Amino acid sequence: MSVSGRTRARACPERTCVGCRVRATKGDLLRVVEAGGACVPDPRGTLPGRGAYLHPVKACLDLAVRRRAFVRALRARGPLGTADVDRFVAQAVEAEQT
Repeated sequence: MSVSGRTRARACPERTCVGCRVRATKGDLLRVVEAGGACVPDPRGTLPGRGAYLHPVKACLDLAVRRRAFVRALRARGPLGTADVDRFVAQAVEAEQT
């Protein structure tokens, strides 16, 4: 409780999507980490390592791949495969439509 007698609202952590560069709450974005030379989706946010955040939609994924945003955000030394993330996003979009 604060000095004035009112409680403070809890701040929601925000992250920036590496695709569209729009800030959103951490819960609305998909965390992606590098593992074995490829980008791996981390929906629970528990995998070790540096993470990049992405809206789980195809348009943001395509922008991130085209701009090579994963390589920069994850500080990788070479190109990264995005097949696993592409599959995850496709499943998320399909589940949302049903």
